Amino acid sequence: MRIITVSELTRHIRELIDKDYLLANVWVSGEISNFKAASSGHCYFTLKDNHSCLKVVMFRSKSRHLPFRPENGMAVTVRGYVSVYERDGTYQLYAGEIEPEGTGALYLAFEQLKEKLQREGLFDQKYKKSLPFLPRRIGIVTSPTGAAIRDILEIIKRRWSGREIVLVPVPVQGQEAPPAVARGIQLLNRLGDVELIIAGRGGGSLEELWAFNTEIVARSIFQSKIPVISAVGHENDFTIADFVADARAATPSAAAEMAVPDKKEMMRYIQVMQTRLSKVLDKKVEAGRQRLFSCVSGRIFTRAADVVCGDKRQSLDMLNHLLIQGINSTMEREKSRLAVLAGRMQALSPLSTLARGYSICTRLDGRRVVSDAEAVATGEKLSVRLYKGILNCTVEDKMKY
Repeated sequence: MRIITVSELTRHIRELIDKDYLLANVWVSGEISNFKAASSGHCYFTLKDNHSCLKVVMFRSKSRHLPFRPENGMAVTVRGYVSVYERDGTYQLYAGEIEPEGTGALYLAFEQLKEKLQREGLFDQKYKKSLPFLPRRIGIVTSPTGAAIRDILEIIKRRWSGREIVLVPVPVQGQEAPPAVARGIQLLNRLGDVELIIAGRGGGSLEELWAFNTEIVARSIFQSKIPVISAVGHENDFTIADFVADARAATPSAAAEMAVPDKKEMMRYIQVMQTRLSKVLDKKVEAGRQRLFSCVSGRIFTRAADVVCGDKRQSLDMLNHLLIQGINSTMEREKSRLAVLAGRMQALSPLSTLARGYSICTRLDGRRVVSDAEAVATGEKLSVRLYKGILNCTVEDKMKY
């Protein structure tokens, strides 16, 4: 019996595969998943269908000629050769060409749901709620064992300790994840005193992030009365939850930074503001002091008697003289006017008529004037008013003319 090493077995398998003419130049169709573009320019991803997956590598010498950028969920056909990567003992496809076939199933579902919710207005800015400045109690919906929760707790504690954290542990991938995340958000809303919710997980492939691309999670975020920060994936990962949430954080760590301000930064800011305020107040006080000094040094305070009794006295005398002149002139004008009116009244007065020899004949009561001889009877007593005095007469005879 011959015993061989792992390396020898792996090398033998590689040699067998390398001799297979079918594997030397093969076209393979599938959906891209876990795509990564290394800084070296090499591309690494998984090509999969409903039953199997195949690791693929495309070196920089080939990838730099691609007319498009491969993305997760994209259905493609890849041409290359199959060989064994001896270090890991795995076989993989070394790609030379990639041709897109169309949109992958998950990506298509993502776009369809995105379009549907956008038409319904779930992404509208008018529904976005403002984040509280310094929430006392923060709810977190994520996996209790992932790196996301550790990063969030550490950063919140470092930035502003004393915040109360309510963790709702949920699976963040798999079939159970979407309803669990939705129930977690609803539970935090029912608690009543939670001021902010962070929902999310670390980065991953489109499949791994799919819980946050589901309609049930999107609607639970939209219906939340509490502001929600979506903290899913890495910098370039966007989910439906990101579009619906009140704020989107590129990573869970960024979500923690959005949730609470940095206490040290705030203290420095307050100190700067205090310094500025003190300077402004000092300037205001100094300006007021200078103004007061200017006022006290002015003539009204240093030579008050001159101001009041000097120039002002001369002005007062002049005004008094003008006032007396005005009064006298007005009185003379009114006297003349009164004399004219008195003359007119004198001319119209009945006394002037009586002075010319006329008289007024009335009944004895003096109220009814007699102007017609037929109006009185013989023997009736009448009163005759003269210019000077009154005569009481008895009618002995009367004549009509």
